Amino acid sequence: MAKLFRLFALLTAVVFAVPSFAADTADAEALKKAEAYLNSVTTLKARFVQVNPDGGNYDGDLYISRPGRMRLVYDPPTPMLMVADGKFLIYVDTQMNDASHLDLNETPAGLILKENLSFSDPSVKLLGVKRGPGTLEITAAMAKDPGAGKLTLVFSEGPFELRQWRVVDAQNKEVVVTLENAQKGVSLDGKLFRYDARAARNKQN
Repeated sequence: MAKLFRLFALLTAVVFAVPSFAADTADAEALKKAEAYLNSVTTLKARFVQVNPDGGNYDGDLYISRPGRMRLVYDPPTPMLMVADGKFLIYVDTQMNDASHLDLNETPAGLILKENLSFSDPSVKLLGVKRGPGTLEITAAMAKDPGAGKLTLVFSEGPFELRQWRVVDAQNKEVVVTLENAQKGVSLDGKLFRYDARAARNKQN
């Protein structure tokens, strides 16, 4: 379980990219398209499949309510939960009922969950834009330490939507998260984006 938490710590240590190099016209248009898509998301619900470097697979449900709120729930038997409540990004080991809090604005989740997402943040570095048949990939790293890891966002064309992200750490180990059956504009209960440690303990007991 500690290994799984470290993998998620890496996911929150890499920040989404901005064009810090002279992108060509096609790249700039692609980045604007990705930004427009992400800003069009008010609510989103999807299934996800995570593949870790050891080949382990983890499934679960993703919920997003912008601005500021997100929930990732792993299917049993994985005792993992992640909640963004608008202020903190909270990692929960549901088996141990142990929660860790991070400032949401210091994570990539904080950027993607902003009300008005901008790719002009100077704290990130764009490593590449790749356009393939029916796909767009945007790869980024933290500007202050690009060697610490990189993140690739994968969008599909027709319709244009975020389908996957890949994280490669400093040891060149990759975590892949793929979204399935994503639905935008769905009605979501606000309780999804709250975490009450006392209530969780009482439920466990």
